[in-house]
Amino acid sequence: MTQKIKTGNLFLIPTMLGLGDINTSIPLTVQKTISELTEFIVEDIRSARRYLKFSGYSHSFDDVIFHELNQHTKQHEIPDYLNALLQGKNIGLISEAGVPCVADPGAVVVNMAHQFGIKVIPLVGPSSILLSLMASGLNGQNFAFIGYLPIEKSERRKKLKEIEILSNNKKQTQIFIETPYRNKQVFEDMLQVCNPNTLLCVATDITLESEMIRTMKIAEWKNITPDIHKKNTVFLILKD
Repeated sequence: MTQKIKTGNLFLIPTMLGLGDINTSIPLTVQKTISELTEFIVEDIRSARRYLKFSGYSHSFDDVIFHELNQHTKQHEIPDYLNALLQGKNIGLISEAGVPCVADPGAVVVNMAHQFGIKVIPLVGPSSILLSLMASGLNGQNFAFIGYLPIEKSERRKKLKEIEILSNNKKQTQIFIETPYRNKQVFEDMLQVCNPNTLLCVATDITLESEMIRTMKIAEWKNITPDIHKKNTVFLILKD
């Protein structure tokens, strides 16, 4: 009888949300797991190498295999990324920032892993989305993450009104993010189109020394200009 080969484990590896002390956001047990792996699925090889070096990774990159998973990856290439797992080798899926598969393209790999019966192990690390929700004071029992808003101004403003109405109808916190250089435009649009009494939380540079998390009504935000240009920022609104 042919013995079935035991599959490897797919580790979902979180990364830091910015430069700082790695031990404040990435547990030592996660760093140890990283140090034991020699094959990774990553969004960008250069940034993944920088993170590995920062974590104290000691393997020579000449002996490490990287698979890129991003908007340029062709769908038919992805199943091959799991070959090592099917042969019993553990590999890691590294997020570009925060945790894998949340506002991150890694979910397609995890879905395939489940189809092949591969064990998926999520590792503890920072999520800007959950950390901002925790600190917002908004509804943490009922919330939705909607990703990015439309780029075009009129469509973005229309979407913001839709989000506000949905938040009011469902009593649900709505969470979204934006490309850092468009943060100011999104913030200004919210001041223009949202109800003055709608609560808005702006969470910037979470876990960093420059971290700022503040929740106020839209009317109150009109008197303040937060420093969010080109900074990683999460926006949360709740309309009661």
